[in-house]
Amino acid sequence: MKIITFLSDFGTKNSYVSQMKGAAVGITNARLIDITHEITPHNIREGAYALRSAAPYFPQGTVHVAVVDPGVGTGRRGILITTSKQILIGPDNGILMPTAHFLGDFIVYEISNEKYMLNSISSTFHGRDIFTPVAAHITNGVPFEEIGNRLTDFVDLDFGQGEIRENAATGTVIYVDRFGNIITNLTREILSNVLVYNKNIMVFIGEKCLEMPFVKSYGYVKKRDMLATIGSSNLLEISINQGNAAKKLSVKEDDKLEILFS
Repeated sequence: MKIITFLSDFGTKNSYVSQMKGAAVGITNARLIDITHEITPHNIREGAYALRSAAPYFPQGTVHVAVVDPGVGTGRRGILITTSKQILIGPDNGILMPTAHFLGDFIVYEISNEKYMLNSISSTFHGRDIFTPVAAHITNGVPFEEIGNRLTDFVDLDFGQGEIRENAATGTVIYVDRFGNIITNLTREILSNVLVYNKNIMVFIGEKCLEMPFVKSYGYVKKRDMLATIGSSNLLEISINQGNAAKKLSVKEDDKLEILFS
């Protein structure tokens, strides 16, 4: 099955998303799926996190078009990335890179061959005129090398995986979701041998030091109590059951954290 997904900050009260899909169906018979179009306007990092969270649940060969593009119409390049499993298309501003790092074995190509773009290209809508047509042609079997040359000087954005040392784990806040859950780059894989459910851990985050239980889900603590858990993206979260942890702790993206365990 051929699949193209779409992720953007366009919202759904206008026709932008349907214009992209219209450009696609004129070229390919691939199935078109929306990831989200409610990314906060211009928030590249949020878009990058949403794509990285969704991509693992799509089948081999899926083509993802991600458009959060405050630099549209400037000298910023469009890129196509092949990975070990899926294909990523969008602006060269970092939005594709956490997913590329996560999926692995990636190669970056500049999108430059106008043959695979629409005939008329707007300076403000490359999602419709460049990225979507390229995605559609890729699903039809156009070789990646036909799209453009390989790049090594792309804009990188790597959320990383945190690290374990002795009796501590160190990481970074990569995203705060709408519930105020503090999502970190500490993965289930690196924590699986050091954290035990229902045991307390010490968390140093921002300027605060907190003791809290490591539990399977939010409901394992009382309402308004603090907790640590592995969320749906297989990343460690610092949360409050039915509360806003980020607001309470004054934590923001890129803040560092350290977890002590026995």
